[in-house]
Amino acid sequence: MRKMLNTLFVLTEDSYLTLDGENVVVRQGETEKGRFPLHTLEGICSFAYPGASPALMGACCERGINLRFHSPRGRFLARVSGTSNGNVLLRRTQYRVADDPDRRVLFARNMILGKVYNGRWAVHRTLRDHGMRLDREKLEAACGTMRACQESIAQAPDDDTLRGLEGVAAAAYFSVLDDRILGDKNTFYFHGRSRRPPMDPMNALLSFAYSLLASDCTAALESVGLDAYVGFLHTDRPGRASLALDLMEELRPCLADRFVLSLVNNRKLNPKDFQFEESGSVLLTDEARRKFLRAWQENKQETLTHPYLQEKIPWGLVPYVQALLLARCLRGDLDGYPPFLWK
Repeated sequence: MRKMLNTLFVLTEDSYLTLDGENVVVRQGETEKGRFPLHTLEGICSFAYPGASPALMGACCERGINLRFHSPRGRFLARVSGTSNGNVLLRRTQYRVADDPDRRVLFARNMILGKVYNGRWAVHRTLRDHGMRLDREKLEAACGTMRACQESIAQAPDDDTLRGLEGVAAAAYFSVLDDRILGDKNTFYFHGRSRRPPMDPMNALLSFAYSLLASDCTAALESVGLDAYVGFLHTDRPGRASLALDLMEELRPCLADRFVLSLVNNRKLNPKDFQFEESGSVLLTDEARRKFLRAWQENKQETLTHPYLQEKIPWGLVPYVQALLLARCLRGDLDGYPPFLWK
């Protein structure tokens, strides 16, 4: 259990939530694991199978407490919302910001700042840990390009300028991704991003990680009442969760790319984990996907200190905390959206 930003996160998958007077009680079987006064909570986010009692759901509706249910893997299932929790007003504000170029660029700018900062920091960490095995001058040059883009992004006046700077920074970041692969270079190499379908094992792994991260970001946004399909940087397109893609930008280097590199560099995967199709596309085998998902869930349980909250949380909660911060910023509770800056 974690309580952050007046939201209770219930992470143990066999927990059941009940109401006792004016308190929400978290139980495992007959054992009480915790109790929290309802008046101190704005939201409850459960990642457990058993769910909650009808009495608690009714109390949350009466008090305007946003009660959300997810599968233990993070997939959004349902939300119980009271009439006064402001979700409609929050979404209306989101739509107005998305339609206003001057306002939406402020949010998009901070998200891309987070992406570039985290990408640069990821390359720095590789240099720090494996500098003797790498072309230091090449990696430092890429970091320099990203640093220069970072300074310009902070002043980007519009969407087009921001996308251009993001493209330059992304090119610099991906130009050294192959250098950061320290495992079997005959199988795992990166010569450029290929999608739909991926054309090599690294792109297959990256695509799978990005799809999982996008799903987590979509669930996080929906759980706080935001519309995951109306973004600030990614344009509207039927069936595309544009705001989830915005949110995941700052998380790609530290949650997805870092995870894939750790699998490869620690030799958790081998050529037998991939299907090489006659068309040239490369797919993960069923067993490889199972290994990937087990490792993904284990990685999400590792803890870090959130740079803005200065609290220890599991990596798996980072998208949910960022979604909460985004919602608070849209409501006017924060002066600006604080991107996740990995340290």
